[in-house]
Formats: sequence, structure tokens, C-alpha cells
Amino acid sequence: MSQSQSSLDLRFMAAVERYARRGLGEVWPNPPVGALVVSRNEAGAEIVVGRGRTSKPGGPHAEVHALRMAGEQAKGATCYVTLEPCSHYGRTPPCAVALVEAGVKRVVIGMRDPNPRVAGRGIKMLEEAGLEVTVGVHEAACQELYSGFTMRITRHRPKVLLKIAVSKDGFIGREGAGQVLISNPLSMRHVHGFRSTYDAIMVGIGTALADDPMLNCRLPGMAGRSPVRVIIDSKARLPLNSKLVQSVAEVPVWVICANTAPAARVDALAKAGVHVIRVPVGNEGIEPSVIVSALSTRGITRLMVEGGARIATAFLKAELIDDMCIVTGDVEVGEGGIPVLNGLNLEDVIADPKFAKIEAGVIGSDNFIYLRRTGA
Repeated sequence: MSQSQSSLDLRFMAAVERYARRGLGEVWPNPPVGALVVSRNEAGAEIVVGRGRTSKPGGPHAEVHALRMAGEQAKGATCYVTLEPCSHYGRTPPCAVALVEAGVKRVVIGMRDPNPRVAGRGIKMLEEAGLEVTVGVHEAACQELYSGFTMRITRHRPKVLLKIAVSKDGFIGREGAGQVLISNPLSMRHVHGFRSTYDAIMVGIGTALADDPMLNCRLPGMAGRSPVRVIIDSKARLPLNSKLVQSVAEVPVWVICANTAPAARVDALAKAGVHVIRVPVGNEGIEPSVIVSALSTRGITRLMVEGGARIATAFLKAELIDDMCIVTGDVEVGEGGIPVLNGLNLEDVIADPKFAKIEAGVIGSDNFIYLRRTGA
């Protein structure tokens, strides 16, 4: 491959990888794949003639959307796709077959599919049909894009982001004060942007009772991108008149409770439209490993944990936090402040060599830091 072709491949793959990210939080349990069909015009320039993203489950995959847009121009063209085309029959036919039948000459792939049902079979199908295949272009970015999908396949759990908003004097709230605004409006918009890219958002029942949150995405025009709202509620105490239950028709609410939770409470929540998940409970309550397993089984690939201290501490101690976003506000909580973590020091967690600083900066009057577990 010439240097100019390699540079061109990287440029188109970087573009389609950014395009694919629009599907984060929308298409789970499937990965958000992006595809571009690129042809050469009469002047010899490479032009995009088709593009597509993965539909919600049951709909066409990215390659099919792109090929339909390209039509006859797909013949002899190059298809750039962020993840290895599927080779198996599921709710849709194999994308590898669609590429062959469309007459595509070359396929450039961001990364191999970790799903055992594909795992190189799509590449082999394309090569056996005589197509030129290049694998591993812009691979690191594609691996990060599919980290949640890969974790669900290989570790049987979703990727987990812990988001913490901490006051200037080191607290996450005030006892008995309900929801205390710590972050500024710009930071809150940033967090709502995060919410739109996650399959599920989770808090403990303590936070749900104290704050009565909505946990939706409140950016303009983004309400439809709100994640599934998960409450860890061992005794099924979530009030039927809470904002969460009252809005269950708009955004799903899942309650994870102990299998010993009162049957009457479980039935009441279920009748109100809440999806109740009953799990075994240990001496310390519902174990984080049980929670992530239950969510993974139901298709969740990316989980955002927002509160409170007990849930955050339990997930950190279980080493189930992959990313952390810590926003430090300019407000002081003062007397009655609620500690960020139980029995752990936040500064020690930030300094833990298991985590690497990915990004840090300022949003208005707030500071933020983004950390990632090494190898996550």
C-alpha cells in the first residue's frame, strides 16, 4: 500500500469512526458501527457515495445503509467500516455477503469483531470472495469506541463510568437538604452529554429518595437519548409518586432489588411499569459483580454510575470502575456535608497508579478531571 493510500485510509476511517459514535447509547446491545462507501469520480478524486450507521436492534446494519445510498456506485468502490462486517445470520443477513453482492472491490476495517460468532469469519468471507481487505486502520480509536461492547463479550459486564460532582470543601451534598447543586450550568450540560452516550445510568436508593432525580438527558432535542435509569433498591422502596416512576412511560426505569424484597412492593413497581430485577443479596447488600452481570445479561454495554457514596465506594473497591469523571465545583457545602466516599479518600483514588489521567481542564468556574483504568 502506498503512503498516500495509507494516509487516505486513515482520514476516511477517522471520519467514519466519529460518525459511528453518534450511535453510542442508542443501539445496544449491538455495537455502533459506521460505514462509508468511497468511489473515484471522473477527475480521479475519492468521494463518499454512501454512508450509514447501525440502526436500533432489528434494523439494517451500517454497511447496508451505506450500500443502499451508494447504489450502483458501490461497484468497484472501497468500503470503510469501523468494525469487522458480520458473517452470521441473525435478525439481518450477513453484512459481508451484502458487500460482496454489491460489487465492492476493497474493504478497510477499523478492528476485528471480538464476538466469537464473527471473530475473523467476516474477513475470511470477504477475502475468499476476492475482495482486498485491510484491517487495523485507526484501530486504537475503534477499540476505545467498542470498549463497552468488547467488555460485555469478553468479561460479561458493561464498561462503567463513575461520575462524581464534589464541592470546593470536599462534599457531594448536605444531609437532609435534598439535591444540592454543586456543578455550574456548563458542567451540567457536559454531564448530560455523557448521559446521551450511555445505555444506562445508575444511582442507589438513598440518592433516589433524597434527591428525587429524573436522571434523563435534558439537552435541547436530546430527551430521546436518555439512558435506561437503574436504581439499586434492595427492599424495593422506590416511591410510586417519584419522578422516576411517574416518567417511566417516557424513559425506562429498572429497579434491582434483593430476591427477598417484599412481594407487595415488587408487584406495585411492576404494575407501575418499572422493570424489576430480583437478584441474590450478600452480607454487604447487593454485590457490584451481581449488578453488572444482571445488566450485561440484559444487553447493557455502557453504564454510568452517578451516586451516591455507598454505590461509588462499592464499585471502586470491587475494581469495577473503568473511567472516572470528577467535577469540582466552586460552591461550599459547609456543615452537614456528605463525604464523597465511604472509607476511601478521593485524592488517593485519583493518585492510584491503576488509573491514568486522560483529560483535565476547566468548565466555567468548575474544574474537571477524566481518568481511565489502565488496560480498560
